[in-house]
Amino acid sequence: MARFPVSIKDVAREAQVSIGTVSNVINRPEVVSADRRRRVLKAIDELGYVRNDVARQLKAGRSRTLGLVVQDTGNPFYNEIARGAEAAADDLGQAVIVGNSGLSRSREEVYLDLFEEQRVRGVLITPQSDDRRRIDRLRSRGTPVVLVDEQAPASQYCSLAVDDVEGGRMAVAHLLAGGARKITFVGGPASLHQVVDRQAGARAAVDAVPGASLDVAGTTALTVLEGRRVGEELLRRPAAERPGGVFAANDLLAIGLLQAFVFDHRIRVPQDISLIGYDDIDFAPSAIVPLSSIRQPARLIGRTAVELLEDELAEDHHHRHVTFQPELVVRASTDVS
Repeated sequence: MARFPVSIKDVAREAQVSIGTVSNVINRPEVVSADRRRRVLKAIDELGYVRNDVARQLKAGRSRTLGLVVQDTGNPFYNEIARGAEAAADDLGQAVIVGNSGLSRSREEVYLDLFEEQRVRGVLITPQSDDRRRIDRLRSRGTPVVLVDEQAPASQYCSLAVDDVEGGRMAVAHLLAGGARKITFVGGPASLHQVVDRQAGARAAVDAVPGASLDVAGTTALTVLEGRRVGEELLRRPAAERPGGVFAANDLLAIGLLQAFVFDHRIRVPQDISLIGYDDIDFAPSAIVPLSSIRQPARLIGRTAVELLEDELAEDHHHRHVTFQPELVVRASTDVS
C-alpha cells in the first residue's frame, strides 16, 4: 500500500505540540523547552519525518545545493574537479549534485532544466559549445552560472580554465628537447576547444624548431579505446614512418596508446617513441610505463569555481576569468636518459 510522506502536521499531532513548535525544533531548537524538544524529536524519529527542503528553498529563495555539469564523468580529470567543488561547498554547508552531459547537448539541457526546477544556488558547467543561449536564459531568470574549464569574456561571465595553448606547447617542447623531430598529436573531436588549444600549442612548439614536423591523428572521443585504436594505426606504419614523439590530448588517450605500443613489446617507450599525455590523472604514475603528463590543478579548479559562484551572489559582483598555469611532469615515458 502506498504511503504518503510524513508531514510537519503529523509530527505536531504525534508530539502534541503546535506546528510552530515543530518548526522551531527543526530550525531554532534553542528557543524550545527541553521537554517539548524531546517529544518532537521522538516523533520525528518514530514517524520517519524528512524535512521538505524544496519548500524551504521556495520560501528562502536560495538553495544549499549547487549543480555541476561536466562533459564526461568517465574522465578522472572531471571527477577531481567535482571533488574540489564538493570540498569547497562542504566548507560552506552546501552540497553539489553532479550531472554528466556525455558531450550531448540535449543531456546538458536536461540537467540545466532540472537544476533550475530544483532552484539550485547556482550552476557550474563545462558547456558543450559556444552557443550560450540556454545558459543565458538560466542566468536571466536568477540562477548564477560559472563556466568551468572554459575561457569566456570577463564582461559576460565568470569563468576559469587552464592555459591549454601553453600546456600543448610545453608538452611538445619537452618531446623536441628529448630529440624527437617527427611529432604526432592525438586528440579529438575538434569541437572541443581544449583539444583545439592543445593542438595549437603543439604546432607553436614545432614551428619554433627547424626540421620538426607535426601530424594529427584525430579521435572521436578522449578515451582509452580511441587511444588504442590510434596506437594500432601507428603500429601498422613502417618503422621509418612512425613518429619519434606522441602528444596525446589527455591521459586516457595516452594510456590507450601505451597499451597498444607495449603489447608483445612491439614498440619500446620511450626508446622508440616518447609519449606524453595531459591532465596527470592518478593512473598516470602507475601505468605500465609511468606516463609523463601536463598537470592541471583539477581540485583547485573545482574549489575556485565555487568561490566564483559565491562571489556572483554578492551585490557588488564583477565577472572575472581565472587562468591557471599547467605544469610539466616528467616520468619514464619520455625519459630516455
